[in-house]
Amino acid sequence: MHKYMRAIGFSTMESRKKLQELLTDAVIHADRRSLARNQKNILVGEFCKDFAKGLGVAVCGELDEEDGFIYEYYYPYLDGTGITSYEDVSVERHADKESYAGVCDDIKVGISLIFYLKDKIPYIRAEATNRLPVRGTTLTLSALSTGGTILFPIQKDAEQEQRVKKNSVARNNLMAAARKGDEDAIETLTLEDMDMYTIISKRIQKEDVFSLVDTYFMPYGVECDQYSILGEIMAIRLVTNEVTGEKIYILTICCNELTFDVSVNIIDVYGEPQVGRRFKGVIWLQGSINFPEEFA
Repeated sequence: MHKYMRAIGFSTMESRKKLQELLTDAVIHADRRSLARNQKNILVGEFCKDFAKGLGVAVCGELDEEDGFIYEYYYPYLDGTGITSYEDVSVERHADKESYAGVCDDIKVGISLIFYLKDKIPYIRAEATNRLPVRGTTLTLSALSTGGTILFPIQKDAEQEQRVKKNSVARNNLMAAARKGDEDAIETLTLEDMDMYTIISKRIQKEDVFSLVDTYFMPYGVECDQYSILGEIMAIRLVTNEVTGEKIYILTICCNELTFDVSVNIIDVYGEPQVGRRFKGVIWLQGSINFPEEFA
């Protein structure tokens, strides 16, 4: 079974038979059905069924000439809210099946964000009609987590918060200039990193690391779309899986100036989430590219 099924409320489902029944129900009673022909003129489909508001399972496969559905794979999902990034996104197909990974180079994070592409049908439709790349799209990220810890925030006054925002804007401008080959910007960033390393090396001897690090977004493990994050909780929503009755937290997290939703089972959270506190955990990052309506 998919590792992140517990993040949408299926922590106790271990039987392959029950899983097959669940997937069959998701196809027959899908809340959303999307179909498109790919470049090989094969009709591919994605059937999504919600088991709580914004949480569910997507079943993907092909349709044969008699409109019979041929199952290929499934994945749990969380529908994100809002817009996470306005940067352009590139997409690559996975080797083993017709699923896709997206890559977004957002300056705020400092790394290339690699995510699992939800709602692949609009992309397949655009690819099949030779209308790629599509400019002017936006990106909505979401994530599933199998466990996390709630931490207290770092106390900052208004002046400190303004200073942090100002420094962040300045650093983003330097990063943008460095990407264009500006040698002065590259040198400035290098010196800033060296100074930061020196300061942290001294303070870490007497202070806890999470009192020094306010937020981070780092790759985790060997899979490209999994990350270890620490971010501030901006909003909390508690939903219930209508099949199992398990309760799931949907946390809106601000991490490295990126805002996205994270789903985590209530039994996998250590601590009590509250707005203003921080969430630390490992996530599986998903994303939906917001195409123009003509591709929907």
